[in-house]
Amino acid sequence: MNYILFDGNVRNQLLPFTFTRPVADIRIGILTIREKWEHLLGFTTSTVTEDYLSDKYPFVELEKNILINASFLPSENLANIVKGLEENQAVFFEEEPIAFFASEGQEVDFETFDVIQYAYNDVLRIEHTWDIFSKNAEAIKRDFEMLTEGRESEPIPEGIWAKNPKNIFIEEGATIEFCTLNASEGPIYIGKDAEIMEGALVRGPFALCEHATLKMGAKIYSGTTIGPHSKVGGEVSNSIIFGYSNKGHDGFLGNSVLGEWCNLGADTNNSNLKNNYAEVRLWDYETKRFAKTGLQFCGLMMGDHSKCGINTMFNTGTVVGVSANIFGSGFPRNFIPSFSWGGSGGFTTYKTDKAFEVAKVVMSRRKVELSEMDIKILEHVFEETSAWRKD
Repeated sequence: MNYILFDGNVRNQLLPFTFTRPVADIRIGILTIREKWEHLLGFTTSTVTEDYLSDKYPFVELEKNILINASFLPSENLANIVKGLEENQAVFFEEEPIAFFASEGQEVDFETFDVIQYAYNDVLRIEHTWDIFSKNAEAIKRDFEMLTEGRESEPIPEGIWAKNPKNIFIEEGATIEFCTLNASEGPIYIGKDAEIMEGALVRGPFALCEHATLKMGAKIYSGTTIGPHSKVGGEVSNSIIFGYSNKGHDGFLGNSVLGEWCNLGADTNNSNLKNNYAEVRLWDYETKRFAKTGLQFCGLMMGDHSKCGINTMFNTGTVVGVSANIFGSGFPRNFIPSFSWGGSGGFTTYKTDKAFEVAKVVMSRRKVELSEMDIKILEHVFEETSAWRKD
């Protein structure tokens, strides 16, 4: 069977993260959504996404295909139902298709399908950017069970204060110095070749992915994921860093999501609670206005390749697009368009030649190349978001 992950109708609600990736490649929990599905299905997947992303994330159609809505995170129950779908069958959650069988070239009309209503109470779905952090603790727990089932952890080194050690899993090659690991309220997962430096304080659920580093004296609260090859210090609470990003110094990051190749300068802080305790609003790319989140705690959403200078202050509910460069004193505005350069005093356009020059240097330090496909994607984002920038 050929499995295909599609973006569904929530793609625009997950911008700026889906400017540069399909919905399937969002990280939540320990793994990306694609990695979760592939683990449970036992097959690789391809993607239906925006045309400008299709060179990097291709679509492969065969004679028999099952298409899966990537906004739904898989459970074992759901994956088993999806694997069992037959011709002209679909599985729905309420009015939304989760997955359906489609032959090559078939025009899909759900009115003619045998629709299975998903009846289990384990549905976990991301429909908005803030779902990524608000549902991350539960996603970590699920991924932890899936990844560690039937496996034995590397031993916890001497000198580590570990509470509920059976809920701590350490992969091969990880380095852990004198620190505190409290897994009493949720699991702690330490990935392959990851490092926790001395003095770190960690409370689960927490995931430190492969080759990631938690720096000396870091304070990490529950619901936090540090993605592959990222380096994090200071205080972090209920936040997700997709990968290859740095928050290397003191400063607070809470109820936030950072994409890949981001960097927060020393003593960068974000607010995650308004002074009047009111509901937080976030910029919505689809409605072109600030939307209610229903949340009292909501911090920073920062797209890929964006960076900020030392002592940057982000107000509650700030959205930063792709490849923005923010610096200077004071609070910048709550919506910073992609390829913006500046701060509270105003922004100009961050020209692509300069942005790509920086990206190449940043990525080469991790032995990763800024490919022609990456450049074409970023050029498309630059053009698509031009209306938001005002020089």
